[in-house]
Amino acid sequence: MAKIFAVTIIVIAIASAIPIVRHTWVAPENISTHGNLIDEQMSETMVEAGVSFLAAQIILAIFIWKFSNVRPDAPIKTFRGGAKGLVLAAVILVGAEVLALGVFGVKAWATQYFVPPAPDAMPIQVQAGQFAFYFRYPGPDRKFGPLHPSLISEANGNFFGLDQTNDPDAKDDIVTAEMAVPVNKEIHLLMHAKDVGHSFYVPELRVQQDFVPGLDLSIHFTATKTGKYEIVCTQLCGLGHYNMKAYLYVYSQEEFDNWLKKEATLQ
Repeated sequence: MAKIFAVTIIVIAIASAIPIVRHTWVAPENISTHGNLIDEQMSETMVEAGVSFLAAQIILAIFIWKFSNVRPDAPIKTFRGGAKGLVLAAVILVGAEVLALGVFGVKAWATQYFVPPAPDAMPIQVQAGQFAFYFRYPGPDRKFGPLHPSLISEANGNFFGLDQTNDPDAKDDIVTAEMAVPVNKEIHLLMHAKDVGHSFYVPELRVQQDFVPGLDLSIHFTATKTGKYEIVCTQLCGLGHYNMKAYLYVYSQEEFDNWLKKEATLQ
């Protein structure tokens, strides 16, 4: 039975690798300028992790095959160096893998998190709360009004807590439940959570950023193709998590300008 189990392990390991090698499940279309770097990083990670997985399963099967039917009177074999040698080898192997992934991912991560957005990037505030996203655009003055948590009111539609009566910078701010951006224009997202942890995920943009309560986070991207794309929360945030989503519309510059003017009239 042990040898059958060893063979089964190898068969399952190889069978699980076949769809990955054949690219049975392909990623959504990339519509961002940084997406190619993310896709390359994903491919390199899958190759490295896949080879390590297959090697581990084959070694496990060999051990099961070789040592499953040892005679009771057979001498006990030990590894040279004992447990310390095994632990040291594991640390070196795992450390080398993590280091390699870090080296491979330098360009992809640096583009997203260590390179600041351009000075003329369009700022958009994103607020996540149970169980919806809201987006805020600055008005003609290009300034965001300050947030006042005490003024937040779902009933009155004041989702960001703006004092539009007394604060001149907030009077022309535009708040929407959907996000629109112009194509081929760098966007700088300013992100915060109103309550618990959430996530901003747009597969086609190759963007996935967690919201951390109490922290203001930012990320930037440039969309390269017009269309409608789904924004979903990938952090379990409560009973309504399954239905927490919004939509991103990538427009031409003229279409975006018209959309922004229409939203301004609805404030």
